[in-house]
Amino acid sequence: MRIGGGIEKPYKNPEEWVSYAKDLRYSAVLCPIDSKSDSATRAEYKKAAKDADLLIGEVGVWRNCLSKNDEERKAAMEYAKAQLALADEMGANCCVNIIGSHSDTAWDGFSPDNYSDDFYALAVDSVREIIDAVKPKNTFYSIEPMPWVLPDSPEQYLKLIKDVDRNEFAVHLDFVNMINCAERYCRSTKFVQHCFDLLGPYIKSIHGKDSLMEQAYTAIIKETMPGKGTLDYPKILAMVEKLGPDTPLFVEHLPDYESYREASSYVRRKAEESGIFVKG
Repeated sequence: MRIGGGIEKPYKNPEEWVSYAKDLRYSAVLCPIDSKSDSATRAEYKKAAKDADLLIGEVGVWRNCLSKNDEERKAAMEYAKAQLALADEMGANCCVNIIGSHSDTAWDGFSPDNYSDDFYALAVDSVREIIDAVKPKNTFYSIEPMPWVLPDSPEQYLKLIKDVDRNEFAVHLDFVNMINCAERYCRSTKFVQHCFDLLGPYIKSIHGKDSLMEQAYTAIIKETMPGKGTLDYPKILAMVEKLGPDTPLFVEHLPDYESYREASSYVRRKAEESGIFVKG
C-alpha cells in the first residue's frame, strides 16, 4: 500500500516538495499545484513525482457546486472542471470534492435542504456536467462522503454511482466522515468492512483518520488522528491492502509537519506489524 498526507510546509520548487515528501516517507502525495498553474510547472511537478515514485492520489476541488447562490455555484462548477482536467493531465488517481451543500452558513454545512429530492437531482446533474465537460481518460471524478451531506452511507454512495451513470465516476472513501452515529461508532470495524465490501471496486483513494466518541449527551463523535481514537487500524489496513498494492491512504486535517509525521508513522507501523508492505 501507499501512505501519504499533507505537508504543511511551503515549497518553492518540485525538488523541495519531493524532499519533504521523502522525509515524511510518503509514497503517495496530494497534487502540489492547482489548475491555475502553467503547463511548464505542471510538467515539472509531474516529472518530479514520477522520478521519485510518488503516486499523485488526489486533486482537490473543495468548492460548493450546489450553492444556492448562482454566482458561487457557477464559479465552483468551472473550478471543478478545471481541477478534473488537471487531475487527468497529472495522471492522478482521482479528483475529489464534496457533493455540495444548500447551507446558508458554510460551504460544507448541514441543512435540511441537503436531503431534499431537488437537491439530490441537482447533485446528480452537477456530477454528470463536470465529467461530461472534461471526459477524463487518466483519472476519475469522486465525491468525499460527509456526515451531513449525501452520500453519508455506503448504500447512498452506491446509489449515487448508479444514478450518475458515468464510468469516470468513482469513490473517494472517507469512512470516518460516515461514522456519524453511536451504532456505527460502537460497531466501527463492521461498518468500515461494509464500506469496503460495497464500494471496493470503485475506490480510488482513501482518507485515514480516527474516531473518538465522548461519554457525553447527546452524542459527540470527534475526528482525530490515527491512533488517537478507537478504530482498529490493523484490520482497516488489511482491507486497504486487498484493493491493491498502489492504493493510497492519506492522513489529513493535521496542524503541522510533525503531526503528519506522527500520524503517517503510526499507520506505517501498524501496517508493517500486520505484515503489509508499505512503499517508500
